[in-house]
Amino acid sequence: MSHSSRPATPADLDAVVSTLTSAFLRDPVWGPVFPDEGRRGRQMGELWRVYARGALRYPWTFVTPGVEAVAVWIPPGGVELTEEEERERGAVMEKVAGAEVARAVEETEAGFGAAHPEEPFFHLTILGTHADHRGKGLGMALLSDTLARLDAIGANAYLESTNPANDRRYESVGFVPRGEIVTPGGRTVTTMWRPAR
Repeated sequence: MSHSSRPATPADLDAVVSTLTSAFLRDPVWGPVFPDEGRRGRQMGELWRVYARGALRYPWTFVTPGVEAVAVWIPPGGVELTEEEERERGAVMEKVAGAEVARAVEETEAGFGAAHPEEPFFHLTILGTHADHRGKGLGMALLSDTLARLDAIGANAYLESTNPANDRRYESVGFVPRGEIVTPGGRTVTTMWRPAR
């Protein structure tokens, strides 16, 4: 296994939030959730901070050495956010972006949750590369590295692809399309599955 990744620590939180915000600023699903482009970065950053803090309870968030890319995995039986964190997400979103955005985030996430497979899986909830480092293969290298860790323990993997431009990349490492989710904003998200190896 290569060492192009390391587990994230609480000390990486700000860098993780910065990378994810940069990565998803123009995402087809997450971008439009925050319609005010002038405030989108700050608002989205607050959202990713809630998720990243929650994910760090598990040892399955991996980053490249300089946090240029981030892969957030939630292990089988784990939760992306506790009920308390979900309430916090709602309050934070309402405060920084208004009730409508808070509702859009909640509805989008509810749709994702309803589509989860029944069998156990590691959930790749977020994979992102900072815009300053795109095109260098860092995100895919990080994904391959983390998938090797899952293969070593014989685990299934699942993700929701919010950007069709990434579907072929996921297929290249063994994911297959499983279904589709239509978001409240009318965007189609492809769910993808990679069986244990």
